[in-house]
Amino acid sequence: MKILYFHQHFSTPKGAVGIRSYEMARRLIARGHQVSMVCGSYGGGQTGLEGPFVGGKRKGTVDGIEIIEFDLAYSNSDGLFTRTLSFLKFAFRSIGLALTERYDLVFATTTPLTAGIPGIFARWSRNKPFVFEVRDLWPELPKAMGVIRNPLILSAMSLLEWASYRSAHRVIGLSPGIVDGIAHRGVSRDRITMIPNGCDLDIFNAPAEPWRPAGVEKDQLMAVFAGTHGVANKLDSVLDAAKELKLRQRDDIRLVLIGQGKLKPALQQRAAREGLDNVIFHDPVNKAKLSGLMASADLGLQLLANVPAFYYGTSPNKFFDYIASALPVLNNYPGWLAEMITKEDCGFVVPPESPSLFADALIQAADAREELKAKGLRGRELAVREFDRRKLADRFVDWLEGVAR
Repeated sequence: MKILYFHQHFSTPKGAVGIRSYEMARRLIARGHQVSMVCGSYGGGQTGLEGPFVGGKRKGTVDGIEIIEFDLAYSNSDGLFTRTLSFLKFAFRSIGLALTERYDLVFATTTPLTAGIPGIFARWSRNKPFVFEVRDLWPELPKAMGVIRNPLILSAMSLLEWASYRSAHRVIGLSPGIVDGIAHRGVSRDRITMIPNGCDLDIFNAPAEPWRPAGVEKDQLMAVFAGTHGVANKLDSVLDAAKELKLRQRDDIRLVLIGQGKLKPALQQRAAREGLDNVIFHDPVNKAKLSGLMASADLGLQLLANVPAFYYGTSPNKFFDYIASALPVLNNYPGWLAEMITKEDCGFVVPPESPSLFADALIQAADAREELKAKGLRGRELAVREFDRRKLADRFVDWLEGVAR
């Protein structure tokens, strides 16, 4: 069958962002299906297309995936109005494809929530099978974070959420809390499945040249955060822990923040102002380069703001990259990942907003390197056993084929 796949923030492994959609599309193709990926131009992402835009879009085939890329630039550092406008433009142009392209099934993945709009039109205007994937619960998350407060906007988003769930023949959630949230909106449990983010074992197990950023010595413990520097991650917690380490005169630990985002300049300014030279900032890198960094790192940082909606309602890419790389994980909020880390003994769990305990965990890691490596190996075993991307992708394809049948 031919799948029309909508993901505004799509990227191949050449980009510096998550590649779930790329891997899922590749697995669909391996199982004999055709995939047309519809996306925008995402900051940090790479679609693989390099030709000029004609009429606001460009087309090409990359690794067997037909890609339709709209000339719609988007970055996490954009303001709310600019991002919202980009989301609406993408949805509007996608509706046109949903109404005119030849295909057998529509698949749409968030974020943003507006990604579901073309699927709604495909379902009710052309009676096409529609599968909707939910990576974050909207509007619950932005409301809980205080990012969106306008009651009219929240009501509109809630209505769109309801319409997307009710229009979809089947729904995929990436975490236990997301699945529960979908069911809470009245969707039957037999129409929902959980397929979390997975581990790219081929990428992070392949031989890679280990490297460390300037400012990190070979004998220093290197703890890495690889991801967006945004409100949701509240990376001030890293600077708070770095300040605590300074007070304790632990100069043998370096905290590396690799990525981009709206709050990165403010974080850099604070680090400079407070003399936190134990925090190293680095630009984002692609997956192959990231693999080399992980090979040299000692610890992965899985950090989020202390928002209860995050506890069971997220499935962060970085966590799975860490355990695929045999890196132990330091997690700073409760929830399903914290419970997993504790159960598998593959890292450290510290309470939110506690610089002292955050620093304690870093010092414990630095002072017990052999036990730290053992934790990492247990994480790698978990990655192979439970989160191999290839196995999860097969479940994904089975779920889509079930709709077509």
